[in-house]
Amino acid sequence: MVFRVLTLFTLMVSATVFAQPAKAAWYEAQSDHFVIYADDRDSDIVKFAQNLERYHRAMELVTGRTVPPPTPSNRVTIYVVGNQRDLRRVLDTDSRTIAGVYFPRAGASTAFVQDIRNTSSGTPDFSTIVLMHEYAHHFLWSSSRYAMPRWMSEGAAEFFASALFNRDGSVSVGLPARHRGGELYNAEPVSVQELLDPELYKENRGRRYDAFYGRSWLLYHYLTFGEGRRGQLSAYWDTVRQGKSSYDAGTAVFGDLDALEDELDDYLAERKLSNYTIKGEHLPIGEVTLRALPKGEAEMMAVRMVSQRGVDRERALELVEKAREIAADYPGDAGVYAALAEAEYDAGNDEAAIAAADAALTLDPSRVNAYVQKGYALFRMAGDAEDPEAAYRAAMAPLAALNALENDHPIPLIYYYRSFVERGAEPSEDARAALENAALLAPFDQGLWMQVGLMQAGEGKIALAQDSLRPLAANPHGGSLADRAQRYIAILSDLPEGEPVHSLGLGNIVTEVEIEPVEPDDPDAE
Repeated sequence: MVFRVLTLFTLMVSATVFAQPAKAAWYEAQSDHFVIYADDRDSDIVKFAQNLERYHRAMELVTGRTVPPPTPSNRVTIYVVGNQRDLRRVLDTDSRTIAGVYFPRAGASTAFVQDIRNTSSGTPDFSTIVLMHEYAHHFLWSSSRYAMPRWMSEGAAEFFASALFNRDGSVSVGLPARHRGGELYNAEPVSVQELLDPELYKENRGRRYDAFYGRSWLLYHYLTFGEGRRGQLSAYWDTVRQGKSSYDAGTAVFGDLDALEDELDDYLAERKLSNYTIKGEHLPIGEVTLRALPKGEAEMMAVRMVSQRGVDRERALELVEKAREIAADYPGDAGVYAALAEAEYDAGNDEAAIAAADAALTLDPSRVNAYVQKGYALFRMAGDAEDPEAAYRAAMAPLAALNALENDHPIPLIYYYRSFVERGAEPSEDARAALENAALLAPFDQGLWMQVGLMQAGEGKIALAQDSLRPLAANPHGGSLADRAQRYIAILSDLPEGEPVHSLGLGNIVTEVEIEPVEPDDPDAE
């Protein structure tokens, strides 16, 4: 995968990219919501997958939100990388505090974590807490497109990430966020007013590490369980969704914020805090299937993980050489050729990428990434073709085959729309519907929703375009994408329904965003 600006959430917490510790065999575990790649003991991987499924079910019960089962390729793929040094190597970072990352992308949502450590007490390892924090964001985005205020989003993620997996199969949710203990007692304090008012927080924030995440958890936990505050969290959220600012909603629902501040301090000092414990019989998790990777595919995992994280040009050229060496040693391994196809594409070698993808599909016609990489390569070549219509029709062939294999994979839907726009043709009604459907399948992909909103504006569907853009504009992690969404909404608010925006002198508002999904700027490290 070619490196682009990616949504990268890190929690608290250039060597060679190819070294890989020798441990157990590599496995692929699949469950309803996750695909996990790890070179740990098979029993540990299965238990890890089961716990994550229990976690998902527990969030559904606690929030009252039911997330439709994702299509196979819209599950979160988790790469269990190794120790922190291995994680830094894969992510190409010198950070010594990074514990895990998550990238929300249509058809390719991925997370990278350190080794699996299932403790006998059921308390997750910190790397797993990182993953659960980020999956809570994924779950909340998947169940409601309207972005929570930042304190509420992070408070909810911390609330769920402190889950405990009990021996009897039950899950406890809302336990004290012990990993935030030092922050709550020692870091720079953050007031309730600063939590509710992002501009005030930004104005007062210094260079020192502060207690934003810990205090966000504390406020969320108190509003969930605190006597005298029952129902206020939901009322606050409803008020925000109706259009009030976070601060105005807070003062309207919570009343005197100084009094709330005092209550929070008292709550933090309490010796026991409430939590939810959900019995195992209420947490159906489905089957976990396990596949041992063949030797060649296992050896290619070091290449594959770096490709999936995203590479720049220099690193892509290094990576493809290693991928070719492995492929030469394992000519009968479909997984090896699928990974080689991605490495060749990233290095700009379209013909080689197509050849590798074809080799993978000849050996195993179910290799999803081989269809995707072949489609990517053909689309890139079509941009310079003498007969664009024929070239884009050919480029759609592998993606149409993928669509037949997995009807709701978002990539063929996105690229069907692209096949019109990139050759300067008016997208058909089916193509426009395909893009909207892809976004519904991947509600967490903010860049994709930007495309949808601008497409709808170009059709004159002004109110619908604003509805599509509002969650982006309100996203506290949105960066420049959020800023642009706010600007577009302001422009659209002055336009009459039914008039396509490009006919009203707004220039390139519809084409300003790249056709390939654009993702928000990196937010601050968590």
